[in-house]
Amino acid sequence: MYFEKPGKENTAKTVELALAAAKEAGISTLVVASGSGETARYFQAAAEQGIQVVVVTHANGYKQPGGQEMPPVVRQELEACGMKVVTTTHVLSGAERGLSTRLGGVYPIEIMAHTLRMLGQGTKVCVECAVMALDCGAIQPEPVVCVGGTGRGADTAWILRPAHAQDILSTKLDRLICKPILS
Repeated sequence: MYFEKPGKENTAKTVELALAAAKEAGISTLVVASGSGETARYFQAAAEQGIQVVVVTHANGYKQPGGQEMPPVVRQELEACGMKVVTTTHVLSGAERGLSTRLGGVYPIEIMAHTLRMLGQGTKVCVECAVMALDCGAIQPEPVVCVGGTGRGADTAWILRPAHAQDILSTKLDRLICKPILS
């Protein structure tokens, strides 16, 4: 499915399509990008029914030094219904963005991130979050349904097979579920 424009107004439909695709493909693990926890809340019923939902937050310090965007009470709420919440360094920016910001220039990981954005910001987020979840042991190296977005909310979902960061080019985007048309 293609949405006319990106944004959080597509969240409910993206969640519906992602859950249906997971069921159809026999996939029991969903990786969900959620900075504040708002998007993750859409998956609470699925988690309570035994579907493995791994929520990947923004890294600590993303908005302000030492700060975490997801409030502790929301994290506890998500974990209480069976979700795993992962907070770690962004695999497609992290230290490399710090170097390019300070020293100028373009580095390989940034080129990869911008190339993925050619398919949409949500596609880049899906790849990044799945690799982050795999690297910290929250998921296994097998097909997952990954949900990401453009800014707030969700507007993109893929079935993909993540690889660890050290082998990121072996990540496979198997099936597009939904994404916005890019302007």
